[in-house]
Amino acid sequence: MIDIYVLRHGDAQPRAEGLAEADRKLTPKGRRDVDRVLRHATAVKVKIDLALTSPYRRAMETAEIAVKALDPKLRMVETSALLPESRPEQVWKEVRSHSDAKGLLLVGHEPQLSQLIGYLLGTPALRVDLKKGALVRIRMEGAGAVPHGELKWILTPRLACGE
Repeated sequence: MIDIYVLRHGDAQPRAEGLAEADRKLTPKGRRDVDRVLRHATAVKVKIDLALTSPYRRAMETAEIAVKALDPKLRMVETSALLPESRPEQVWKEVRSHSDAKGLLLVGHEPQLSQLIGYLLGTPALRVDLKKGALVRIRMEGAGAVPHGELKWILTPRLACGE
């Protein structure tokens, strides 16, 4: 069994002329929201062996906050499979290459992550409103050719602050 934690990056600086999409960084609110969610994840004893992240700056900053909160010794790996235009099958292939892990954190972007959640649950038509900074836990029976997961929970920044 493997637990996959899907984490959408926090709120990022707005798009601007002259600023590459890949270089947009987290806003202070984005950092606070991700930190709040990860504090709750720590409280429910989330355990991960590896963090996989999109190479975009806002995703890497989000992954760094997660690693610091969950296990500062944790290895963080950038992967093109988590770029916004990548397909869920590419992410699953990456996950399968780390099948020895008991807990994997995947940090990326919308709409890819919502599509990935549906794919992992075997319901590709599923629509998920994945908020910035939200964390999803999916329990996988294994890392076979076709994913078969069970949704365990979704934690949003709003829920994490008790609103």
